[in-house]
Formats: sequence, structure tokens, C-alpha cells
Amino acid sequence: MIPQDKLEQILGRFQFLEAKMASGDAADDIAALAKEYSDLRPVIDVITEYQTLEADLAEAELMMSDPDMKELAEEELPMLRARLPEIEQNLQIALLPKDAADARPAMIEIRPGTGGDEAALFAGDLLRMYQRYAEARGWTFEIIEEQSTELGGIKEVTAHVKGEGVFARMKYESGVHRVQRVPTTESGGRIHTSAATVAVLPEAEDVDIQIDPGDLRIDTMRASGSGGQHVNTTDSAVRITHIPSGIVVVSSEKSQHRNREIAMLTLKTRLYDAERQRVDGERSADRAAQIGSGDRSERIRTYNFPQGRMTDHRINLTLYKLDQVMQGDLDETIEALTADAQATLMAEMGG
Repeated sequence: MIPQDKLEQILGRFQFLEAKMASGDAADDIAALAKEYSDLRPVIDVITEYQTLEADLAEAELMMSDPDMKELAEEELPMLRARLPEIEQNLQIALLPKDAADARPAMIEIRPGTGGDEAALFAGDLLRMYQRYAEARGWTFEIIEEQSTELGGIKEVTAHVKGEGVFARMKYESGVHRVQRVPTTESGGRIHTSAATVAVLPEAEDVDIQIDPGDLRIDTMRASGSGGQHVNTTDSAVRITHIPSGIVVVSSEKSQHRNREIAMLTLKTRLYDAERQRVDGERSADRAAQIGSGDRSERIRTYNFPQGRMTDHRINLTLYKLDQVMQGDLDETIEALTADAQATLMAEMGG
């Protein structure tokens, strides 16, 4: 049963925000109020639907005692009762605590793991998979740092993804991705197992992390490229070292000013992520499993090319449509992971 006082509290807050913005008295914090209002709007829609259904049920039950209306009530009641569990579940999900970072852009870092050249090639495949997924969702996908191998694989890549609800959907990709296939470099036709690691970090905002300039060492250097037009002949690349944490970030675009911006954003994002991991680790120390915020050394998914199979080990989901998955068809997997995480959170709150 969903507590009515909680629903009334949320409705009251929404009405307060509506009145505050309409009055014009909130010029100083209009952006914060507008964001809270926007975040509450979908919750209010579900509460309204739930309360309307409850009112319709109560009315139909009253009609049962009226001989003239009983037949109509007998027809309506089963339909109304059948809708109730779904609406209640939608409301429970809407009322779950939100990750404050869900609406943010994200940084995606991909690195090859075990498997040598084949792991680097697979890292490149994962990068293209995420690029296609971002494109399908209308997001902006910008590669801000990339180191390639001679065979066309990736030693390391960092991408900045912007759009609606990026981190909410991409956070489940963090972890070790394993591939089983015959490498193009293998002449004997044997299946090899390789891996690549993916880290998805919510983008930091200025209010999240305050950095003391005295804690930074900033070096400029000549950018290294893969040859030809990619070689930068000016000392425009920027390397920033955050001395207390030991975190080092590099950006090697053509503009030194732009490189400083990118490197600082990346540094703040990594520091913010480290703090989130620390807090989450303390809060979740007694949980048996965490999806989306757990150990990034965990093997989360296997891509088996001979069988055309993708398996997500966290929720025992297997899809025999690997070609589509590698083309960026990730919605089915991400939605299943989201539903599992919501179910886990509801169980914890109920317990």
C-alpha cells in the first residue's frame, strides 16, 4: 500500500513550485526551481493517474449497491482492478530515490584488457557500438582522447557523451566486457577469449568538485598522433596531474585552450566519480550485488561471435542477436538492467 501522506507531500511541493515560479519572486533561483519542477512532473502524472483510478474504483464499488447501476459497475470493476497492480508498480518506481547523476552527460573510458591485439580491436568494436547507440538516441558523442594501435585497435579512448538521461542509461556498461571469437590475426581458426574494460563516469559540475590550483601540475607537450595529418607539430597537448590523488589526464586537440578545458573537465569528472564510488561503497557494503555502481573489475558481459550470442551475467540475460547489439541495439539489455536495479531497490526499501 502506498502511503497517502507521502503522495500529498509531493503534490504539495509541486503546487508550491508552480506558484513560486508563477509569482515571479524566484528570479535568483528560478533555474533550480524549474529543474525540481521538471523532475517532479513525471511523478505527478503517475500520482494523478493512480488517484484517478482509486477514485474510479471507489465510485464503481458504491454503484454496486445501486440496483440501477449494478450491471454497469460489474462490467467496470474487473477492468479497473486489473489496471491497479500496473499503476501501483509504476508509482512505486516513480517514488524510488533518484541518482542525482542520472540526468548528466557522461565520460566513457574504454581500454583493452587481456588478449593483446585482439583485445585492442574489441575495444574499438565497443567504441563503435556506443557511438551507434548514441546516434540512435540523438546524443552527441565526442571522442576527446584516443590512442590507436597499428592494426586499427584502441589502446585507450575517452569519449564525452551529451544528451537526455545519458548517465542513467549508460551507467550499466561499466565493467569488463569479454569477447569470444576467431581473431582476424589467427590463421588456425581457433576461438580466442579477450576482454576490454569500460568505465562510465557522470560528468562533474563546478559545484561538485573544488580544486586547489596549488594541487595541479600542468605540462604542455607535443601531441603524438598515428601519423600523417594526425601528428600535431605544435606544443598544444596538455597534461594535468592532480598531485593529491595522482590522477593524470591528457588532452591533445589542436587548441591548447580547448585542451585545458577538456583536461580540467576530465579531471573533475574522475575526482567526482572517485568520491561517488567511495560513498556508494560505504552505503552498499552489506549488499550482495550492485548494478551500475559496483566493482569495475567484474566481468559483466560476454559477446560470443561463433554462437551470435550476447550474455549479461548480472541478470542472466542472453540474446541471440549479437550483430544487432554490436550495431548499437542496446535498449533491450539496458531496460532489463534498469528494471532489475529498480526491483532490487524496491525490495530493499520494502525490507
